[in-house]
Parts: sequence; C-alpha cells; structure tokens
Amino acid sequence: AGLSSLSVSCRSALGRKAALSVLSILVALLIAGQAVTVYFVYQQSGQISKLTKTSQTLQLEALQRKLPASAKPVRQMKMAMVNTPVAMRVLPLAPSVGNMDMAPASNKTEDQVKHLLLQADPRKTFPDLKDNLMDNLKSLKNTMTDMDWKSFESWMHKWLLFEMAKNPKPEESKAIPAEKG
Repeated sequence: AGLSSLSVSCRSALGRKAALSVLSILVALLIAGQAVTVYFVYQQSGQISKLTKTSQTLQLEALQRKLPASAKPVRQMKMAMVNTPVAMRVLPLAPSVGNMDMAPASNKTEDQVKHLLLQADPRKTFPDLKDNLMDNLKSLKNTMTDMDWKSFESWMHKWLLFEMAKNPKPEESKAIPAEKG
C-alpha cells in the first residue's frame, strides 16, 4: 500500500510539473504572438498611410471628373497655372504629377520655400503681405488661429535669438585703471 501511494504522489507531482510547463509554454507563445502582431502592424503603418493618401487622391479625382461640363478641362487648367506666379496660383483639389515636378518661380529663398511647402501640401495658401512689417504682422495675427499665432511668436523669438547669436554686439571695452607705481 505504501508503494502505490508513493507512485501516485510521484505521478501527481510529475503531472503538475508537466501541466505547469505546458501552461508556461502557452503563455510564452501567446506573448510572442502578441509581440509579432504589434511588430507587423508597426511595419505596415507606412503602407497604410500611403494607401490612405492614394485613396483620398482618387476620391478627389473622381469628384473633379463629376464637375459640370462648363468647367475647364484639367489640361487647360494646368497650362494656365504654368504661366501664373506661385503666390497667385489657384491650386487644383488633388495634386497632379505635373505640378509636383515643376520648378519654383525663381531662386529667391521665398520662392524655394513656397515650392517645398506646396509639394508637401498643394492646398496651402499664402497671404498677400504688401504693407510694412508691423501692419503685415497685425494682419497675420488677425487671420491666424490663436494656436498658430503662438507657434509663430515662438518661432520669431527663436529666430531673433539666432540672429542675435550670429551678430553679437561688441562689448564696450571696460577701462582698466593703470596701476599706480
């Protein structure tokens, strides 16, 4: 009777260890599966955003095709846009290949920056600022949202610090009294 109870207790201890091992392996596999899923979703996020942009572009092109017959054809619009300056352009709803590869109007920094910004978002617009600096800033403040204006103020502050660091004011030479001998 003692031998059979010993073998039963050994079997139950081995059974518990085996069940614990199997349970541990299942938990590890579950965690590894979750990690692999998260990794693949992260890897595919770039593809998902590309597909989203393509879908939006196709939807906008479909809307353009539904314009009434009296509207100008897209090819005539492209030709008209080539002859107008960057700041005066009326941009199409969807970016077209011809507009994305077009060079900026000139080599001026302003035109180069506008060109880059329009490549990133062809719907971006720029206000006409033809007054003096203070009037232009007041006009910008009135047309910007509070958050955009605060961001712009922050940028101006950093730009001012940068300019001040580039051109430090010469320190006034301090007069050193001559030693009395």
